[in-house]
Formats: sequence, structure tokens, C-alpha cells
Amino acid sequence: MPELPEVETVVRGLQSVLPGRRIVEFRSGKINVIKDLALLGDQIPGSRLVAVRRYGKFLHLELESRASENARLFILIHLGMTGQLTVGAADEPVAPHTHIFFTLDDGRELRFRDPRRFGRVQIVSESRREELLGKLGLDPLEASAEQFRKQIANRRARIKALLMDQHVFRGMGNIYTDESLWRARIHPSRLGANLTAAEIAKLHSAVQHVLHEAIRLRGSSFLITWIRKDRTANFSCAIAFTSEKERNVLAAERRFAGLLWRDEAAIFARSASARRAHASCGRRRRAVTRNEELKLRQSPPRPRNK
Repeated sequence: MPELPEVETVVRGLQSVLPGRRIVEFRSGKINVIKDLALLGDQIPGSRLVAVRRYGKFLHLELESRASENARLFILIHLGMTGQLTVGAADEPVAPHTHIFFTLDDGRELRFRDPRRFGRVQIVSESRREELLGKLGLDPLEASAEQFRKQIANRRARIKALLMDQHVFRGMGNIYTDESLWRARIHPSRLGANLTAAEIAKLHSAVQHVLHEAIRLRGSSFLITWIRKDRTANFSCAIAFTSEKERNVLAAERRFAGLLWRDEAAIFARSASARRAHASCGRRRRAVTRNEELKLRQSPPRPRNK
């Protein structure tokens, strides 16, 4: 799912092409991604795009109404899991799962594509926008160290849940929360109230560094290139690998699953005892290949000590 860096990347791209343009036509395909379709079709044509901004995981396009220059409307867009916004020539081939078209006065189109249709698009007034977005928490990119500390201190909730709670910090999701906690060396299940001031300061620094670095590299499409430290020695249980390729694949899977939280070296072995130890190590039990699992099942049981 797109998180703060992905949405920020989209916003920065649109900021270079949309402000000042006028929307001359609105068309839609699948309507389950649109809230208040009739209102969109009535209010959008003729409006001028004033600004493109991000608020947490939301994009909002500020419009100057055709009825009055002082009236402001906003198109709120949440990308869901697979939403994409693109600007191109109106005669370009339409990609599958493109559901919304905004035709601009320069002949180009702003298109919203969403294969899984978890995204949402709606038009709201300024007061309604404040009502919807005002419930969200601090922006982690903008929060000072002291503001960050106040949001966490004295909260009896797990630190990972706090970072991902949009009413506490808007824009954070699983990928960047896991990476920030790993860099700060803080276990995700620890309570916010139990963190020391030094640990919170370290976490604040890690969050800011991770988000800025991700934005610089244009979001999660580049995660493999920027989360590049070899952490295969940091698993918290015994794991058996048959090749370096399997080790790298599993390292990526477990990194995204948020399971790399211990600094002590793991035991990498091919023995049956190591594989059995790994079998009790929680979720994503995929340390060996299918063939090895079959061999393990077919092997005779070890005799019990009398």
C-alpha cells in the first residue's frame, strides 16, 4: 500500500504539471472508487487547479470554482493499495483498470488507475476537508523531536501500532515503520510509555532519515536498492539455507514482515535439529525448500534417549 514517501513522490510529480491548468471535462468508468459521482461531474468541469498537496496518505487537489474565484473545492484522493495518477496525452492508449479521466485545457489528461479498486476519490468543500483530515495526527516529516516525544510518551500501546496509527502519525505504514524501528534498534512490541527519552530521540531521527531517503529514491519501487544492509545474520531463530539465493530471498521477505529485531547472530546450519528449531519460530516458516521439507519428513525419526 502506498505510504507517505510514495504519495509525496506522486504529489511532487503532479506539482510540476497541474497548477494553473483548467479541467474541461470529467469522465469515469468504474464508479465504486468515486464518492458523490454526481457532485464531481457537476462541480469539476471549468474549475482551475490551484495546488497539489499531500496530507498523510491523502492527496488533495485544490480547485478554484468556476462560479467564484473565492470559492475553494478540493478533490481528495486516497490511492488505496494500487492507485496511480498519471498525466499524458489524451490520445494515449488507456491502460487497463483506468477508472477516472480529467481532461485538461492543454489537451492532456489526468488519469486515475486502480486495479484492485481500494482507492477513493471525492470532492469536498474546505470545511468538509478540515472535518475529514483534521482527525489525523502529526506528519512525521514535519514533527520536531519534542512533538514526536509527546505523541509517544505515556501511551500504553505498542510502539509499532503507535507509529502506524493515523491519528497519532499520519502517513506511516508497515514498510517504513519496520525499517525505522530496525534502525533505532527498538522492538516493535515495546510500549511507548516504556521507551526512554534517548530511545525516542533515536527513533525520531531514524523515522526522518528513512522517510527522506525513501522520498529521494521515489518510494517503495526502489526499496531493494536502499534497504541494502545485509541482515541475514540477525534472525532470531535457527534457519537452514541451501543457497545464497534462498538466503537473499528469505532476508527480503522477513525484512518486510518486520521480524528482524535481534542483533545476535543466528545459527545457519543444514542439520535437522536446526530446521526443527526454526519450525517453532513464529510466522513465515519458510527456511528450507519444499524438497528439503520432503526429505526431512521421509527421514527416520531420531531415537529417543532412554
